[in-house]
Amino acid sequence: MPLTSTAARGNHASGDSRPRRRRSGRIWVKLVLGLLLVVEIYPLLWMFLTSLKSNSDYLNNSTWSLPTTWEWGNYSEAWSTGHIGLYVRNSLLAVLPSLALILLLGTAAGFALQIMVWKGRSLTLLIFLAGIMVPSQMILLPLFTVYFQAGLSGTLWPLILTYTGTGLPLTVFMMATYYKTVPRELFEAATIDGAGILRAFWTISIPMVRNAILTVGLVQFFFIWNDLLIALTFTNNQDLRTIQVGLLNFTGDFGATQYGPLFAAICINVFGTLVIYLFLNQKVMKGLTGGAVKG
Repeated sequence: MPLTSTAARGNHASGDSRPRRRRSGRIWVKLVLGLLLVVEIYPLLWMFLTSLKSNSDYLNNSTWSLPTTWEWGNYSEAWSTGHIGLYVRNSLLAVLPSLALILLLGTAAGFALQIMVWKGRSLTLLIFLAGIMVPSQMILLPLFTVYFQAGLSGTLWPLILTYTGTGLPLTVFMMATYYKTVPRELFEAATIDGAGILRAFWTISIPMVRNAILTVGLVQFFFIWNDLLIALTFTNNQDLRTIQVGLLNFTGDFGATQYGPLFAAICINVFGTLVIYLFLNQKVMKGLTGGAVKG
């Protein structure tokens, strides 16, 4: 009996310690998540509050202080005087055609490299992968010379062509990976039924990888939208500036930096892209998990 009671007490003690360890582990997880949440949200909150300050309030008071007067007019001033509306339009005119070309050509190339059977497709995929390793800084000067001699300077075509060329290698690689998850039997059955390559591509492959296309498109959208180096190189006047170049050269009526409208313009840029990501977040997660089924 003493041995039995001792064993029972030992089991009871070990049983009590397990829930304690679980609770302590959950507390640490909550603390870490809370810290990460503060790290992510606090800069956004500080940026938003700063966008509502006057210029004197920003310069004379503490950086961490609340606005003494809430200057909501900073947003209208950023849109009109700061030409943010023009910069957003230029960004859209450069990003959307580039994104459409990247997705169309990248998806077609991924289909050809993974689904179609032809000699040399492995070497072709390696050539596309080699394009990922080429730094953008190395190609800017040769491209600038080519665009100038072709008469494309002073337009948005240099941005569109450069974004398309630099975005294709990664897109082709990712789409070829996603096409590995599509059963080949579907295309074989379509071929037996008389479907050609174009019909199989548009009616079978595109619906099967639509989440992947959305994921790749969102990744490329953020890459292109946040680009500064290429846009700064090929935009030679204010009428062609994208939003990132516009924020770099943001000035007020008399050439002085107005910090309230500047942070208001940054908020327009940041929160606009953040809303797009939050709206498409679930589809992006589906696309990422879909590409991880097969390696």
